Amino acid sequence: MRAIISETAELKGHLQPPSSKNYTTRYLLAAALAEGESVVHFPASSADADALMTCLRQFGAVIEESTDACGSHLSVRGFGSRSQDPGVVNPGNAGAVLRLLLGIGALLPRVEYRTDHHASLGQRPQGDLLDALEQLGVACESRDGRLPITICGGELHGGEVTVSGKTSSQYLSALLYLAPLIGESVQIRVLDELVSKPLIQTTLEVLSQAGIEVHSSDDLMEFRIDPGQQYQPQEYTVNGDYPSAAAVLSATAATGGKVSVTRLFEDRQGERQVIALLREMGASVTYDGKEVRLNGHSGLKGVSFNGDTATDMVLAMVGLASLAEGESRFYGIGNLRYKECDRISVPIQELRRLGVDCEERPAEIIVRGCPQGYKGGLEVGSHNDHRVAQMLAIVGLRCHRGLIVLDAENVSKSYPRFFEDLISLGAKIELKD
Repeated sequence: MRAIISETAELKGHLQPPSSKNYTTRYLLAAALAEGESVVHFPASSADADALMTCLRQFGAVIEESTDACGSHLSVRGFGSRSQDPGVVNPGNAGAVLRLLLGIGALLPRVEYRTDHHASLGQRPQGDLLDALEQLGVACESRDGRLPITICGGELHGGEVTVSGKTSSQYLSALLYLAPLIGESVQIRVLDELVSKPLIQTTLEVLSQAGIEVHSSDDLMEFRIDPGQQYQPQEYTVNGDYPSAAAVLSATAATGGKVSVTRLFEDRQGERQVIALLREMGASVTYDGKEVRLNGHSGLKGVSFNGDTATDMVLAMVGLASLAEGESRFYGIGNLRYKECDRISVPIQELRRLGVDCEERPAEIIVRGCPQGYKGGLEVGSHNDHRVAQMLAIVGLRCHRGLIVLDAENVSKSYPRFFEDLISLGAKIELKD
């Protein structure tokens, strides 16, 4: 699909963002690991959520969907610690889904993991997680730490396990979900550094709601999970997705518009920082604990931001920074190189084609914005990455000759209605197959 974007004077209106992808993923997995029936209210509707539900059904979960006047709901009858043989597991292009399910597959004698997205998920590293699983008694086969992967588990033991946290926090989340099911005490020690700590706090929050007690150090580098614990069936409600809201709010700020975004509650999502960051950039923003209101600006200015604390909104803010006065620096983002694409080099490549003054460093993006916008009139690629597509759409709204985003359907990974919602706010966008 092509998104044909024309320069847009102002976005305005009201909308609800999609539900949180990260909370949906964690709630669904916790529900599947409980014996009994759980309910997940307002789950995210996305390619990642669909991929996880498909895989969990292969492991033996019974998931039924329903809709009422309030929204959608999922009833999940879990398999507990006794999952069935799923055969070949294909998580699509969802890295978090793969990593969480690698941990669960360790409970079975043999599970094979493959993907149809060879150029994207097929190239992403999983070796640090496989090394940690081997410390727990799992035998792993892979293509140099990449898919396809076969793991042979079923005879796990506890003890101390170390895992690197410098590439992804998802490896640690996978171990935290697996540890209560091993039957022996597990101590996890994080090596090097731990990126994306807010996502580990999200994991710990969901585990606590599911009845799992995890003892953790204040710096989230050491953990102890005692034996004798079971996941409990629960009723979960998913909040709105701050990364998706950040993309809409950035698009609105790019046009100087006014929009309100509801169902944004206070939770562990690091991307809640979008509110403070937009204010720092010069936007007029209010927040009452459930709704964010953006009321234009009198001029946007550059910022310096540690993106490690809110990785999923970095590219949206990079797009907005391209339209701000002065220099913006997004640092601490080295792990963005290991996403659906290299989210440092690829955005720089596409933005430079538009005339944006920007540069990359090993773990940074530097942008010197142009408040007047850009000439445009080009086709740009999303590179199989939903965040890249969103970033380019934000800049495209201020391209005088418009912009065509190729493979725009990639936004379905997290925000299927991204372009439709922008259109509802007044964006001049035409979608063509």
